[in-house]
Amino acid sequence: MGRRNNTIMSDFILMGLTDSEALQLVLFHLFLLIYLVTVLGNTGMIFIIRLDLQLHTPMYFFLSHLSFIDLSYSSVITPKTLENLIASTKHISFGGCLTQMYFFVFLGGTECLLLSSMAYDRYVAISKPLQYPVIMSTSLCCSLLIASYLIGFSESLVNVLFMNTLHFCKSNVVHHFFCDTSPILSLSCTDTHDIETMIFILAGSTLVASLIIISVSYTSILSTILKINSTSGKQKAFSTCASHLLGVTIFYGTMIFTYLKPRSSYSLGKDQVASVFYTIVIPMLNPLIYSLRNKEVKRAVIRLLQKRESTGHLR
Repeated sequence: MGRRNNTIMSDFILMGLTDSEALQLVLFHLFLLIYLVTVLGNTGMIFIIRLDLQLHTPMYFFLSHLSFIDLSYSSVITPKTLENLIASTKHISFGGCLTQMYFFVFLGGTECLLLSSMAYDRYVAISKPLQYPVIMSTSLCCSLLIASYLIGFSESLVNVLFMNTLHFCKSNVVHHFFCDTSPILSLSCTDTHDIETMIFILAGSTLVASLIIISVSYTSILSTILKINSTSGKQKAFSTCASHLLGVTIFYGTMIFTYLKPRSSYSLGKDQVASVFYTIVIPMLNPLIYSLRNKEVKRAVIRLLQKRESTGHLR
């Protein structure tokens, strides 16, 4: 043990969600199905938006990147989770753990900021429709996207650099199914108070800032919708942002439940369920939400199918 105090732990053991082999097999098949739907759904959204010229608008520009992030986000967590559900040993190297944590924080932070950019886009589209093409220019959309990636990248880099300074002299058993920050911090024999505070400030700032932007945008949107006289006009205006609002509610609901709460209310079981939801389930739900509730996406799919059919006839 004396030696272990001065060395970096070479690997961790991810305990996963359950010790029951029967339940592990059920979860393996369920998560595999969810992951396949996630890959197909998000890849499909990206290709549909890229191939259909009528979807080359700011809203779908952001949506294609949301699909890319969801696909990457799920791929960081789900394959290793699937492997551990059927493997006899559930080891992950220290470097692999930090890598998983890095991309998890990076993609999660970027998604928060991207969702706030999409909320601003909906605000401009509904509250300032005549100025929309000028305000939501290509340069602004690219700037918002780059800023989202850079902030997510920086936050994640700081997070991992802090984690890399820790010494581990306790158990190497992680009571979670992936390398999240809190379970790893709990294994350290270093005083983690300052690191926890800094990580909380960084993550909280990103989450709160994006929530403020989304809340202000949708308050303004609601105010504009209420001023519309016709019922059909109100329904049309609301339908343009309904999908995004639903996606935001699901994503932020689980994130807030997991991270923005007192330590005294921590519950391993409940937090793991919430983690499963936002790391594995939500990346699958987003393309379904935006495609099934979006008439433009449905029309784009029909156009692409008709184009393919006509091309086939010509051959």
